[in-house]
Amino acid sequence: MQNLVKKNIEDILETSLVLEKPKDISLGHYATPVAFSLAKELRKSPMIIAEELAAKFKDSDMFEKVEAVKGFINFKLSNSFLESLVNDALSSSSNYCKEEDKNKKILLEYVSANPTGPLHIGHARGAIQGDAIARVGRHLGFDITTEYYINDAGSQMDMLGLSVCLAAKEFIFNEDVVYPESYYRGDYLIDIAKTVIEKFGKDVIYDESKHKEIAFFAKDLVMDIIVKDLGDLKITFDNFVSENSLYSSWDETRSVLEKNDSLYTKDDKVWIRSTQIGDDVDRVVVRDNGIPTYLAGDIIYHKNKYDRAFDEYINIWGADHHGYITRVKAAIEFLGNDSSKLEILLSQMVSLLKGGEPYKMSKRAGNVILMSDITEEIGSDALRFVFLTKKSDTHLEFDLDRLTNQDSSNPIFYINYAHARINQVFKKAELSFDDIKNEKFDTLNQDGLNLIYESLLLGSILNEAFAKRDMQKITDYLYSLASSIHRFYNEHKIVGSDEQNMYLKVLSISSLSIRTGLDLLGIKAKEVM
Repeated sequence: MQNLVKKNIEDILETSLVLEKPKDISLGHYATPVAFSLAKELRKSPMIIAEELAAKFKDSDMFEKVEAVKGFINFKLSNSFLESLVNDALSSSSNYCKEEDKNKKILLEYVSANPTGPLHIGHARGAIQGDAIARVGRHLGFDITTEYYINDAGSQMDMLGLSVCLAAKEFIFNEDVVYPESYYRGDYLIDIAKTVIEKFGKDVIYDESKHKEIAFFAKDLVMDIIVKDLGDLKITFDNFVSENSLYSSWDETRSVLEKNDSLYTKDDKVWIRSTQIGDDVDRVVVRDNGIPTYLAGDIIYHKNKYDRAFDEYINIWGADHHGYITRVKAAIEFLGNDSSKLEILLSQMVSLLKGGEPYKMSKRAGNVILMSDITEEIGSDALRFVFLTKKSDTHLEFDLDRLTNQDSSNPIFYINYAHARINQVFKKAELSFDDIKNEKFDTLNQDGLNLIYESLLLGSILNEAFAKRDMQKITDYLYSLASSIHRFYNEHKIVGSDEQNMYLKVLSISSLSIRTGLDLLGIKAKEVM
């Protein structure tokens, strides 16, 4: 809607402009300060310019009223224009708010947790954010490929192999075990150890030379757990890329860096000159034992990404990876690529409560709260919604018990209730959408027009949310729309009134906006509650 209105205004005024939404809808549905930007060029007062420009819309069917107010131009949409938008939306509901192909390819990488154990609740935040960004972006016409980077190289894999063997010795063979300072823990390791013994035999547990083999076998089993847990949250990936598989490209990557004079050797280590592009210190990429570092893996991976020629790259990382941003971007520049094409979003930690008290850690995973436990307890829809109610770069704290409330304090209940309530109204009226689709809005009151306008804002909300990578804008919008629906229902008699069918058509577009918005967040709107 906003794009149509903006284009129409720009065509009539023959200039580009900024279109705003006044806080007080009684002033108009849209406003523009364009007169102020033209004042210097035209050498006139903004108020005079606004009056002259407003007069150009006297024959426009799109607007009921266009008026100049203190230099601003306010636009009130006409009933007929709103009706045409509603008719278009309801006649092709599956394409509602969809936009044409943007001809832009985006590689979106997220989660990318170490394959050493099940995903915990912190991983869920980045997973849900990434999936929602992908869903919304695709709906808006972007060609988005989603990717999970499997960190299956380095010391964490050695620790995984050792941890499986220690779990087998203690819990299967009932031996006294001395644990190192760092190791993985949790019941999932016992299950993996049993599978290892079934496949390779008992002796493999005591053969240190087999730890690496055990680790990679265990990694595949952990990835099966991770994929299932993500699937339970309705999250899937187009690609999985193994870090270990990329190290065969290190020599090629190193050669490119050396040609650009971005590497040097010191203390038998190979360093990258990351301070030349904003890092606080240079970083080691090859240890003194000749083994590439974790950073080297990231450099290879981002070369691999850029070699696949996407237009834009988005990474969602945990907040603890903040320090990697500058050094990775430096490496991208040294590889001859444009680091400005890489956007890195940080996902902050989550504090989980139950009844006002910290949520208990999971025995199955040792010392973390498992994502799968929370999905099982409150359901995929509630978890997805609550994790999108705050921008991911801010701390999130929520109480599970709140999500059992049957009132407005539980946002997903409140929104679903609005959607189900509309279905119930149709049922009481014993009518279907086909019965009211041709209704006119000629005599519709201002409350109905305002609800239509708010419902039709979904498209601009989706665009803003995607552009700012802020899905909270969608959850806030849906909650506000639900509140308006409940208020309209409480203040107006619908079933049996003279305006019944007209009101039902108004509620139809509201229902479609809630259903579409929730769907793009990976949530199915409830039909009955």
